[in-house]
Amino acid sequence: MTESSVSVRLPEPSFDEPVPGSAALDALVEFTRRHERLFVLTGAGVSVASGIPGYRDTKGDWMRAQPIQWQAFRDSEHARRRYWARSMVGWPMLAAARPNAAHRALAHLGAAGRIARLVTQNVDGLHQRAGSADVVELHGSIDDVLCLACGVRHARGAIQAQLLHDNPALADITAAVSADGDAHLEWDALDVFRVPTCSFCGGMLKPDVVFFGENVPRARVEAASQALKGADAMLVVGSSLMVFSGYRFCMWAASAGTPIAAINIGLTRADALLSLKVEAPCGDALTALAARVAPSSGFIVDGRPL
Repeated sequence: MTESSVSVRLPEPSFDEPVPGSAALDALVEFTRRHERLFVLTGAGVSVASGIPGYRDTKGDWMRAQPIQWQAFRDSEHARRRYWARSMVGWPMLAAARPNAAHRALAHLGAAGRIARLVTQNVDGLHQRAGSADVVELHGSIDDVLCLACGVRHARGAIQAQLLHDNPALADITAAVSADGDAHLEWDALDVFRVPTCSFCGGMLKPDVVFFGENVPRARVEAASQALKGADAMLVVGSSLMVFSGYRFCMWAASAGTPIAAINIGLTRADALLSLKVEAPCGDALTALAARVAPSSGFIVDGRPL
């Protein structure tokens, strides 16, 4: 960290209880008041309280096998069968997930004009469901499926219906869920699993997300980088930043002299670049922050006030 940086750890209150007296919150509030328009980058830690597991532990190490690589998905029929079988079992959990306190607090801060742009590495769509507008989804959306042959987009729900129809042997299988709609499933009958195909041309289907080994579309990177240039400061929420697609924004911010704060439990790749680090559950810290810097003005999400 820089010489002027501060690292503080919040006690672990419930997700509904702000901690107005904590040193961590005071430092975060002061940072936000000093920098009114935040470039916010979120990661998997934001969605953990919605029941979606994260990728890494507090040391930044993988908690499971790495996700599928783009080249393997593209080139291997076996890899595609394994991916879609696991997705068939795991995706319903992701589809049923609902925004948590962190998503609602960020939507509130955005509505209050405190966020220059919200950029997420997540593909679950929970920021939009919480009410955040104009979100840059760096890694795409799990709700869409793209035909690699003709370019037609399909709703993931429609593909799930196709999977269930074509693979009844897996219809009642349950397995531990993993991040991004994956599941810990190792099925010994993959050779009979039917991979979904495009209903228009019969082409290969791929979820509209950026796989490991695949580049983030240039337009998304450009939109996010332009927003960063116009922001007063950067706030990282729930990300270890181990993936370069997110970490590079910290590099660019530091190079431009833009202050960076982070809310994250455990190591981040950008610790040396941070002006402030708050080690606390995302929902607790953001709910308390929103209550201090943007008092409620009746903002309603899912039929309930923030």
